[in-house]
Amino acid sequence: MSRRLTANEIALWKRVAATVRPLPGSAVARAAPAAAPQSPLPPPPRPLPKPRAAPVPPPPPPARRPPPPVTSATLDGSWDQRLRRGQVIPDRVIDLHGYTLADAHGVLAMALDDAVADGARVLLVITGKGRGDRPSRIKAELADWLGGGAFRSRIAALRPAHPRHGGGGAHYLILRRTPPSHLG
Repeated sequence: MSRRLTANEIALWKRVAATVRPLPGSAVARAAPAAAPQSPLPPPPRPLPKPRAAPVPPPPPPARRPPPPVTSATLDGSWDQRLRRGQVIPDRVIDLHGYTLADAHGVLAMALDDAVADGARVLLVITGKGRGDRPSRIKAELADWLGGGAFRSRIAALRPAHPRHGGGGAHYLILRRTPPSHLG
């Protein structure tokens, strides 16, 4: 469907046409100053607005520096060597294999409390290896639980267990020695 141009549109078209210059080397074709064109020209395309850059959010506040992981605590060289060779006999075994995360965390806390009270030094914490498609979540959380819990000051180190004590599905948890309490 076409419509006729209004007088304002015709005047505007004439002004635009008067500013057009032919390209160099091309023949100039004279248009007859006829009446209004039969079909209207589409309006010239509007330039696209420049995309605005998304406002850059301010950097997050510096996070509190987490305490160093329990696994990085250093032991005497002979301790590490004996642990690697599987020559250390654990004082206690904490088996978390098969528990849910919440239950395993509670069992670990109670067992650590008992071990500290009894003066145990080396604990074997069994987490399970998991499977290739589903690794053990308890094993993944163990270092975080120990590093952020109330027992952090009591823990000297966390090391992977020797294959005779469970290998990849277990860890040695070495507790610090408790100084003898002098009761008066």
